[in-house]
Amino acid sequence: MQYATNDGVRLAYERTGPTDAPTVAFVEGIGYGRWMWRWQRRALDDAYDTIVWDSRGTGDSDVPEGPYTMSEMASDLATVLDAAGVDSAHVVGASMGGMVAQQFALEYDRARSLTLMCTSPGGPEAAPVPEATRERLFDVPEDYDERESRRYKMATAMTESFMTDNEALVERIIDWRLESDAGDRALVWQNAAVEAFDVSDRLQEIRVPVLLLHGTADRVVPIENGELLAAGLPDAEFVRFEGAPHLLFVEAADRVNEHLREFLTDD
Repeated sequence: MQYATNDGVRLAYERTGPTDAPTVAFVEGIGYGRWMWRWQRRALDDAYDTIVWDSRGTGDSDVPEGPYTMSEMASDLATVLDAAGVDSAHVVGASMGGMVAQQFALEYDRARSLTLMCTSPGGPEAAPVPEATRERLFDVPEDYDERESRRYKMATAMTESFMTDNEALVERIIDWRLESDAGDRALVWQNAAVEAFDVSDRLQEIRVPVLLLHGTADRVVPIENGELLAAGLPDAEFVRFEGAPHLLFVEAADRVNEHLREFLTDD
């Protein structure tokens, strides 16, 4: 574990792979810890210098008072890269992490490419989180313990068949989430950044190659948001994952990794 400090906020990060190789920096989704990228890191760290870090409010990073902004979190990423001695990186972000990646590309001339999964540009045309999903996330049965609550909420981001067929893995993911996910206050502060995010009128300014991956069955960030990104970005490849949910980087990890490796190699 290593740490970087941005204006008094300590940020935890891990680094694996050959440090003389191109760097791939991963950015977490809202509330999620570094565990979420374990499948992608494992697929890349033989050939790439990989960096994962905990967003402010999450895991081993500090929990400063919020609400937070995307600019703050983009600055956090820049600070982590500075601490690691990295000038530029391929940036991979999912959900909120994809928003941080877009903001980073706009504010810093340090992104070699972007891979954006299950995310949105924000703005008036963005498709909101479906009401049924919001209800599931915020109206947890009162008699559920913390573990049952995590499983109940996570059902919106996974397919029912995956959760049924992969009980042991789901239980392990719940363990990881209990160990490292953002607490309730930090989750609200991160969500404030998500709610305020809007770069819909600036997508043309992102001139680096972009790989877009989005599941057609995403019940958290509907695929219409990926389509908005594909339409607005100057140099984007859009891959639809038929039937895949929000956590496509878990459920469809092998296919995600195949596309990611091919994209990074071509770039």
